[in-house]
Amino acid sequence: MAYDPASEGAKMSFATDMSYSDYLGLDKVLSAQDTLSDAHDELLFIIQHQTSELWMKLALHELRSAREMIRAGTLRPCFKILSRLARIFEQLNGAWDVLRTMTPSDYTRFREALGASSGFQSYQYRLIEFVLGNRNLAMTRVHKHRADIMGLLNDELAQPSLYDEAIRFAAARLGVTAANLPEPNLNMPHDADDRIMAIWQRVYEAPEEHWELYELAEKLVDLEDYFRRWRFNHVTTVERVIGFKRGTGGTAGVAYLRRMLEVELFPELWNVRGNL
Repeated sequence: MAYDPASEGAKMSFATDMSYSDYLGLDKVLSAQDTLSDAHDELLFIIQHQTSELWMKLALHELRSAREMIRAGTLRPCFKILSRLARIFEQLNGAWDVLRTMTPSDYTRFREALGASSGFQSYQYRLIEFVLGNRNLAMTRVHKHRADIMGLLNDELAQPSLYDEAIRFAAARLGVTAANLPEPNLNMPHDADDRIMAIWQRVYEAPEEHWELYELAEKLVDLEDYFRRWRFNHVTTVERVIGFKRGTGGTAGVAYLRRMLEVELFPELWNVRGNL
């Protein structure tokens, strides 16, 4: 006899009650994959990018929470958030493994349908970079046709980055005054500074005395580690699928992505290792 979940009390009627599908808005989510060709792999391409955008939405939620916690000096719950962020970027990394099953021949069957659309235009990715401190105003121009998106980007550019807040907190904990720190540059990528390096060096030379700051530093290194892997896997995937052709959005493709690999989000945390 077939098993009936109702026999153990499972609710089976949802004509008037909220169901799993209702709660998650699955009708909207699962109807958002509008392919523009008859190519088999276009659905894979769309779903990979849509799910990545969902993970990025969660990453932004967590990054902003982590920044607020550092600003408020509540590091212990922040550590949990930073650990979660590393795992989110691990999920984003895994998505490239699926996309790499698509061959160059598969991609060319629907590439023209993309027009000039490109992952380069992801405003959520841009926001993530801005929250982390890699702020390049030139990257906002691609969004100028959308006042709502420009508003989000400008709101982010008006406040210190996550790393700025971590530096400020560490300095205050160590008794370093703001006058002895560089001013956060809200509209430029963060550049390594010896005054910031000196702060992290004090932490790493005596971790037992500054354990919370030591853990904060290592959580930030973890985060950038996973973020770098995400960028690297992106480059590898693009090279495997399109070689050295230009990207659909007009960028230099692999050459552009390789240039992005050189960006360091928290340079002092990496450079300090050579001074210990």
